[in-house]
Order: sequence, then structure tokens, then C-alpha cells
Amino acid sequence: MYFYILTLFPEMVMQGLDTSILGRAAKRGHIVIETVNIRDHTLDKHGKVDDYTYGGGAGMLMQAQPVYDAYTAVLHQIAARRQMTESEAAQETRVVYVTPQGRTFRQDMAQEFAGEEDLILLCGHYEGIDERVLEEIVTDYVSIGDYVLTGGELPAMVLVDAIARLVPGVLHNADSTVTETFHDGLLEYPQYSRPEVWHGRRVPEILLSGDHAKVDAWRHEQSVERTKRLRPDLYETYLADRERAQR
Repeated sequence: MYFYILTLFPEMVMQGLDTSILGRAAKRGHIVIETVNIRDHTLDKHGKVDDYTYGGGAGMLMQAQPVYDAYTAVLHQIAARRQMTESEAAQETRVVYVTPQGRTFRQDMAQEFAGEEDLILLCGHYEGIDERVLEEIVTDYVSIGDYVLTGGELPAMVLVDAIARLVPGVLHNADSTVTETFHDGLLEYPQYSRPEVWHGRRVPEILLSGDHAKVDAWRHEQSVERTKRLRPDLYETYLADRERAQR
């Protein structure tokens, strides 16, 4: 899978994504992460990419032209690699603008995005981006929470991390994405490692029994209980989904 991140701070993004699991996955060729410096595509001789907003207001706004030209440069790459026209590439490539105004990012969205061959993530800065270019190129508006950051780089990194780990081959253990938090709408069950006793606390006996069916049942029970206690909103959704499935 190919990730293209349109940003004013490519070094910041790559320092966070070119390490650990994602860095190793990129070296093995399971994912490709490319940053595109929006500033490289401005027509302003001083490298300027922002200006004052019409109608007044605080702060500066990123201009449409450099953002659009950075986007078309990526489309050119995608079209060449996939042997299609740039118009076809535009129709088949989703562009995610990370913004507090978007839909809240969830695990099911990560799974959906992981099915794409190419994904473009657009990072805003200052007071945001000229609305006209957003209307022209953006397909998805996504938020990582109801708060405001100084730029879209950190949210974009969060999205790439969550999505990339669902791409086949990125995680060594394919079962990891099946048993973790939010699978089936539940939080993950508690887990334990050696030693068997630590600070007077013992590993639950059921996990030492070797009875896999009983272990699975215990883990599911724990997931349900933990979700009910820590995330009652998720628990209510889980109950509603079960009720619909049983009809």
C-alpha cells in the first residue's frame, strides 16, 4: 500500500513513521510512505504558501495553488505506476483531509482505508486550507478527536499507523489484528506474561490450564466486562448489534 502525505513538515512526519514496525514494513516493501513538501510546489519566489483570509480574521490560510499542484504531482506518480490516466487515478484515489471538522476516526475506518492501493493524506496548518481546493480534491474529512492541534501532521501519522498495521505482512502475527481492542466492538481482554507471580499478583489460573476453549471463553467474558466498565458507549452498541444479529 502506498501512503502519500502532503505536508509543510515532511521531516517531522518521516521521523515518526520511519521507525519500529512501520519502518521495518517499509524496508520489506509491504508499505511505501512518501512525503510531499507542499512548499516545493508554490509559485511564489519566496516559498510562500499562505496568505490573509478574505473577510478578515486571525491567522493565515494555506493557499489553494501549492496544495493542488502537490496533489497533481502525486497523481502523476500514481498514474505512471498503475498505467492509467491521471483522470482515472483521481477517480480511484481517496484524499483524506485531517481536520477536527471530519468524521471521528475509528477502527472500522482504518480497515476500510487499508483496502486501498493508494491513499493521500493532506495536512493543514495555520488557519487551515482554502476551501476551494478542498472541494476540488478531498474525498474524506477525518478527525482524530474533538480538539485542535497546530497542524495535521500528528493526526496523519496516527492514521498511517492505524491503517498500515492492517496491511498484510506488516505485522508478523496475523492474529494480532483479530484479537485486539475494537475487534467485534469490544475492548481487548487483559493479558499476562512471566513471571507467574509478580508483586503478589498471580496470573489467572484459567490461562495456565492449557484448555484453549476455556481460555477463549474467559477472554471473551473479560472483554465484555471491561468494555461495560470502561466504555459503556461501546458496550451499548455491542448489545444492540447482538440483538439485531439474533433477530
